[in-house]
Amino acid sequence: MRIYRTPDSVFDGLAGWDFAPHYTALPAGLRVHYVDEGPSDGQIVLMLHGEPTWGYLYRHMIRPVSDAGFRVLVPDLIGFGRSDKPLGRGAHSYAGQVAWMSQWVEALDLRNIILVCQDWGSLIGLRLLALMPDRFAGVALANGGLPEGQAAPRAFAIWRNFARYSPIFPIGGIVNQGCKRTLSAAEIAAYDAPFPTRASKVGPRAYPALVPLGPNIAVPDQQAAWRVLEQYEKPFLCCFSDGDPITRGGERAFIGRVPGTKDMPHHALHGGHFIQEDDPTGFAQAISMVAEAGRHRST
Repeated sequence: MRIYRTPDSVFDGLAGWDFAPHYTALPAGLRVHYVDEGPSDGQIVLMLHGEPTWGYLYRHMIRPVSDAGFRVLVPDLIGFGRSDKPLGRGAHSYAGQVAWMSQWVEALDLRNIILVCQDWGSLIGLRLLALMPDRFAGVALANGGLPEGQAAPRAFAIWRNFARYSPIFPIGGIVNQGCKRTLSAAEIAAYDAPFPTRASKVGPRAYPALVPLGPNIAVPDQQAAWRVLEQYEKPFLCCFSDGDPITRGGERAFIGRVPGTKDMPHHALHGGHFIQEDDPTGFAQAISMVAEAGRHRST
């Protein structure tokens, strides 16, 4: 497998990003980068980013959550950020990404995990939970889902076509358009930093077409994951944003269907698709709500 590895130098001095890098090598030889902050014996909070971002998305949440006593882990998905980037669209698949990240979870032997996820982070994270439910203690879900062949919303169909056919793919600019606040030039540059060449963007360009909206090879795997979620009784909190045209109202797919949603304080966060930029405090507070619900249910 041919890979692209972004030079370390491009990550020096990024706005708001001074976290030490950590790496895990997967069986296929691919290297996963992750942030690891907070006490080593703290409950694990796994923050999964989506498309076309990287772990930088969670920079405003990492220290407040780790300062609250949690061990915060923020991996870059394969193909994104500081992790290795397989070259060629055919090297990327939904099942492949789930397999890579499950290998990473197993390599670190992570347990008692609160999953924090948005966008593709939810598509991958909820599949991980379905594969290894005993490793997860709860979920805080914003602006994501686990689609199983539904028709694509118009806004998403436009995005999917743009990712596939546009001659330019300005990742920082795309993230900026998905926020309610305006990112600074330095923040936009930081989102661009891991993708300095056209070839390095193959992952971000590939994943919109892999979302199982409409006929898709992943639908049976999604349905199998839903069967696990339909029995999942640990705390499951929905905190979708009030200003995302693609996922607004997505909590309706989970509340009631997932037993763990019962009696949880589901609420709206304020912002656009990339809620980690618009309302990081609200999203961080949702993590504490999940942890508290877990302690209450265990007594």
